[in-house]
Amino acid sequence: MLTDIAIRKAKPAAKSLKLSDGRGMYLLLKPDGGRYWRMNYRYEGKRKTLALGVYPEISLFDARLRREDARQLLANGADPGAVRRDAKRAKVEAARANNETFEAIGRDWMVRQDVAEVTANKTRWILETFLFPELGRRPIAEITPRQLLDVLRKIEATGKLETAKRAKVKAGQVFRYAVLEGKVESDPTASLKGVLKPPKGKHHAAVTDPLRIGQLLRAMDGYGGQFTTLRALQLAPLVFVRPGELRQAVWSEFDLDGAIWRIPAERMKMKAAHVVPLSTQAVDILRALWPLTGQGYYVFPGIRTDRRPMSENTINAALRGLGYSGEEMTGHGFRSMAATRLNEMGWNSDAIERQLAHSELNKVKAAYTHAAQYLEERTRMMQAWADYLDALRHGATVMPFKRQA
Repeated sequence: MLTDIAIRKAKPAAKSLKLSDGRGMYLLLKPDGGRYWRMNYRYEGKRKTLALGVYPEISLFDARLRREDARQLLANGADPGAVRRDAKRAKVEAARANNETFEAIGRDWMVRQDVAEVTANKTRWILETFLFPELGRRPIAEITPRQLLDVLRKIEATGKLETAKRAKVKAGQVFRYAVLEGKVESDPTASLKGVLKPPKGKHHAAVTDPLRIGQLLRAMDGYGGQFTTLRALQLAPLVFVRPGELRQAVWSEFDLDGAIWRIPAERMKMKAAHVVPLSTQAVDILRALWPLTGQGYYVFPGIRTDRRPMSENTINAALRGLGYSGEEMTGHGFRSMAATRLNEMGWNSDAIERQLAHSELNKVKAAYTHAAQYLEERTRMMQAWADYLDALRHGATVMPFKRQA
């Protein structure tokens, strides 16, 4: 018979191992380290196998209790596997009737989220592509950490390490919502810390060398595609907002006379209103664009219809057309470009972070952070930054510091 010590000391091998506990029950030790309780039995002359749970969620003691329950059913003329399937089917039907499946709870959670559209779309994609097909029909209260891990490792096996990590995060958010709603007792992702392979560090490709920045700016000025795309390319490094915030910009947010762009909270990733001081160069670009799109809603409307903003791929596609690969420069890279150079130029790091609209690590401080914080200094910084880019565009290689700007 098995002992807990023997189970814990057992090491996986190249092939699955069976560690017997007697009376038909054994622990199936998989090469990946998974430990599954199984019981072999015969019913009406046929050999069958019953799953009794996963170790360590189901302890040796509990597995033996389940084995004896199964043997009692056999003694009474019933097939333990059929009884298990009927009970599971009844639970699933009851969960569906009460909207308590993982998918029902997950969709209810998504509806209640107050997040940016792009974030909502990513969440929906992860749930509908990877989690709902595997877990959606199951009663959420019946999902175990091992079952969830099996789904995550299936994603991981395809090489999508970042997606597996995000799927675990989204599943945890759904389960924590279910806890608050009284549908489950705990979040199974809490016991999965550190079990997935860490994804490779992700960064947004960006040009940060002054000489190459000048080359990039000149290349963008020579862009021969749509006029609105050209202006978006030229404005992006001057305001260095997130790509979604730029392409979804609407004219009503701009005060060109006051040289201010006020982005409402609902359009910001961090759900906090943001103010972007506009340099004279940025205002000139917007005034040049006004005759073309100023009578519409979006500053950068889509090609096919002005009822939608420019596609999220437009800026990156334009950069590819100019010869910059995804490993060299992206639309998001203008933020890294500005952050890198402005910090090296000696500007106040807090003002830079505020202009980047990064969330405050200190939540108490964040509660009192106003969109216009450091506004006077940021106004000077944005103009100095635009002048610096102009200098690089015209071939300057000397980096001006803040005191010189």
